[in-house]
Amino acid sequence: MEEIKVHVCKYPDRANLVLRFLCPLTGKHVTKSAGTASKKTALSVAGKWEAELREGRYQKPSKMTWEAFREYYTLHALPAVSLRGAEAYESTLNAFERLCNPQRLSDVTTQRVTGFVSELRKLHRSEATVACRLRHLKSAMRWANSQGLLPVLPKFDMPKRTSGAKVMRGRPITGEEFDRILAAVPKVTENAAADSWRFYLRGLWESGLRLSESLTLRWDDAPGAIVVDFTGRRPILRIPCEAQKGNRDTLLPMTPEFAALLQTVPEHDRRGRVFRLLANDGTARQASTKVVGTMISNIGETAGVVVDERERNGKTIRKYASAHDLRRAFGQRWSRRVMPTILRELMRHEEIGTTMKYYVGQNAESTADALWNAAGNTSGNTGQEAAKPRRKKMRSSLKTRRLRAEGKGFEPSTGCPASDFESDR
Repeated sequence: MEEIKVHVCKYPDRANLVLRFLCPLTGKHVTKSAGTASKKTALSVAGKWEAELREGRYQKPSKMTWEAFREYYTLHALPAVSLRGAEAYESTLNAFERLCNPQRLSDVTTQRVTGFVSELRKLHRSEATVACRLRHLKSAMRWANSQGLLPVLPKFDMPKRTSGAKVMRGRPITGEEFDRILAAVPKVTENAAADSWRFYLRGLWESGLRLSESLTLRWDDAPGAIVVDFTGRRPILRIPCEAQKGNRDTLLPMTPEFAALLQTVPEHDRRGRVFRLLANDGTARQASTKVVGTMISNIGETAGVVVDERERNGKTIRKYASAHDLRRAFGQRWSRRVMPTILRELMRHEEIGTTMKYYVGQNAESTADALWNAAGNTSGNTGQEAAKPRRKKMRSSLKTRRLRAEGKGFEPSTGCPASDFESDR
C-alpha cells in the first residue's frame, strides 16, 4: 500500500479542509475532514493518516449490523463448538444485546464492554458469572476481528477475585440436609411424580454428574448421550465429547453406590433415559435444564437448606441447595476416600488445580480428625497401650568371643569359664 497518497483539499461548501486519497482496492476516493482550516495543521494530519494507511493500521469502520453479525456468527462459528458451548455463546450475546442494545457490530467498543460489566453487577451477578460472560464475548469479538468484520478489537478487563472472596458460590450439603431434601419432595411435587424425583436426586448425590449431563444419561446408545455400561468387569459411563465440558470422549468408572442405585431398576425397564422425571399429572416429558434446575432449587428452599447468604445493597440474599451443590457434596465425600489425582478423574476436571482448590483441604473438621487420629498412634496416646521398651542386646566382650573360639565352656548365667566357677565353690 505504498502508492497511497493523502491530499489536502479545499471544498467551497466546507469551512475545514478535507483529506482525500484514492483507495487502490476499490478505485474510489475516500475522504474525511481534516478538522481544521489551517493548511499547515491539515498537512500534519494528512501525513499521520497516510502513515497509518501505508502500515495497514487504518481500518474502515464496519457497517455490519448487529443482527447480521449474529446470523453470520451462528452460521460460521458456532458449528465448530459443542452444543453446550454454542448455548453459552448465544446466552452471552443475548445478554449483551439486551443490556447494551448495539445496532452495529462496530458498537462493541471498550466503553460498551465496560458498560456491560456494570449492568451485570447491577443485576447482582457474581464475579464468576461476569468473568464467564466476558470470556465468551471476548472470544466472539476476536473471531469477528480475525474475519475482518470488526476492525478494532475492544479491551476486556477481566474481573479479579477480591481478597477474602469465597471460593464457592454455594457449598457441599451434608447427609442430614440431603435427607431433608428427599423428605421435601412430596411437598413440591404430586405423589405421582415424587418417586421419580427422589430417584433422580439420589442419582445426582451418588454419581456427581452435572445437571445437563444427568438429563442425557441413557441405558442405550443415542447421539450425544451418556450411556450406562454394565458389560465390563466394572460398571462404567461412556461419555461422548459433546456431552461434557472437557469436549473429549471419556470412559468414567461408576462409583459402587451409584451402580447399586441403578441396579435397583428392573432389567425390563432399562431402556431410554435413566431419569424419567414425571410431571405433576404423572406424564413423562423431557424437561429443559433450566426447568429441572429451578425445580431442584424449589425443593431445596422448601427443605430450608441454605448454601450461601450474603448482603447486597442492604438486602440479605439467600441461595438454596441446587443440583451443583449435590455434585459438590459428592466431590467432598470422595476427597476423603481417594487421592487427588483419582478425584480429578472422578470429577473430570481439566486441571488438578481445580480439584485441589475446590475439594481438597476445604473441610477443616475432617482434616482435624485425621490429624488427631494420626497423633493418637504416636505421642500422647491414651487409648492404646504404650509400646514396651525393646531390650537392648548386649554385645559379647572380646575375651568371651576368644574363649568361645577356643572351645572352652562357660557358666550360662555369668559368662565365666566353667573351671573358674567350680574352683570358687
